[in-house]
Amino acid sequence: MNILQGLLHTGLNTILDVLPIVMIIFGFQFLYLKRPLPNPKKVLLGFAYVLVGLAFFLEGLELALFPLGKTMAAQLTDPGFLGIANADDIHWSDYYWVYAFAFAIGFATTVAEPALLAVAIKANEVSGGTISVWGLRTAVALGVALGLVLGTWRIVTGYPLHWFIISGYAIVVIQTIFAPRMIIALAYDSGGVTTSTVTVPLVAALGLGLASTIPGRSPLIDGFGLIAFASLFPMLTVMAHAQIAHWRSGKKPSLSLEN
Repeated sequence: MNILQGLLHTGLNTILDVLPIVMIIFGFQFLYLKRPLPNPKKVLLGFAYVLVGLAFFLEGLELALFPLGKTMAAQLTDPGFLGIANADDIHWSDYYWVYAFAFAIGFATTVAEPALLAVAIKANEVSGGTISVWGLRTAVALGVALGLVLGTWRIVTGYPLHWFIISGYAIVVIQTIFAPRMIIALAYDSGGVTTSTVTVPLVAALGLGLASTIPGRSPLIDGFGLIAFASLFPMLTVMAHAQIAHWRSGKKPSLSLEN
């Protein structure tokens, strides 16, 4: 019964959240364009699917993904699991399972990200197959995984977040100068698609769970910021992937036109 009540409450909130979008779309369609809505039954059915899907998804986050991320962080940082009697004696290198989990969960959630899949398919279409779907997804997923490893290490060590973000974007600016022009816009967009439905809940839960269980860390100050790493590093890896591919293609011997 509690689950049904929570689902109903989430569904009502979802309707209120989506309502402004619906009003804008239909308002422009009827008041400014002054044209009938094409396929109104399909459009309304589509909105209904969106509302139901969002309600189930958001309720699933509250029941499963958020608690799972916090539980995993608490278990991986437990002194008993690390084999250390005194929590004050823990060194940052003792949290290697945390870094391994951050890498694995970052890579897996990004590969499964629907927004990234949509971008990869479109990039493959407009590039005529030059940009492969799996190549882009792997490059972005690797960037998120490496970013989460560095982000969790920052939480463990307590270094200020802005040091890493400023340094990272400085590298992005420098890399942009030398990267192939056709990949720059796609690389920047790839950083944005990681802040979507699947990646964000687990990443946020992991960061808050780590900051809550590691002594001396504040969930508010240290817990947030992992999503910034997840958005920054895919830009680096996608441009690096394009640069390496461009360099390798230049190393290949050109085929002679003569038989």
